Amino acid sequence: MAQKASISSKRLTVDRLLSKLGIASRGTSQDWIRAGRDRINGRVVRDPATWVLWPKDSVSIDDQPIQDSVKRFFLFHKPKGVITTHSDEKGRKTIFDVLPPDLGYMHAVGRLDQATSGLLLLTNDSALSSVLTDPTHKVMRTYLVSVRGEFTQAQAAEAVVGVVDGGELLQCHSVKIQKSSGRESHLEVVLIQGKNREIRRLFKSLGHEVTRLRRIQYGPFKLEDLPSGAWREIPIEDVRKSLRL
Repeated sequence: MAQKASISSKRLTVDRLLSKLGIASRGTSQDWIRAGRDRINGRVVRDPATWVLWPKDSVSIDDQPIQDSVKRFFLFHKPKGVITTHSDEKGRKTIFDVLPPDLGYMHAVGRLDQATSGLLLLTNDSALSSVLTDPTHKVMRTYLVSVRGEFTQAQAAEAVVGVVDGGELLQCHSVKIQKSSGRESHLEVVLIQGKNREIRRLFKSLGHEVTRLRRIQYGPFKLEDLPSGAWREIPIEDVRKSLRL
């Protein structure tokens, strides 16, 4: 079980506690609590204004004890077929069914859909997560993409300009054609933001079904030879140096 945070003993509301520990913003914490994901001393609470005596009281999210003030950061090779969430009402397998429970409470930096594999970042540092996901910071994500049919340079240029789908502009930062034939094409695609299913939607708009999608890099962090389902911790100071924070 994770150690308790080093906040001095005090009485505060549970939403404020989660925010102060850097687990989530106060607004996100309130949403989690109202959804019944939070327990205090083993009892589900749904009121964000519930008082907690910290660290005397035991607090957990999705049955995971909240992490202490020591920030942690992991690279995880997400397998295809699992979803990026803590729990699923449909009973589908999640990334946290694959990961060891003694990591403590972690959240994913962005998402990968169920059919996508590759690099997923995990942390308990909400400020660091915000840096990595905020579009204004232009943190690049690199994917290997396979699509049906021949993909042309003209279509690659169109993907960079962008297409509108559902009132939303979808675009790639760059597209490199590694191999293209009448049957299938293999591409390296770079994004600078993470809209929902952006690559699949964009390429569908261009007339190509994505048959395989794997993320190999997020900012300075690379998947490299990390096996599927495996994880590796990076010291938080090394993470901050890599991001020049």
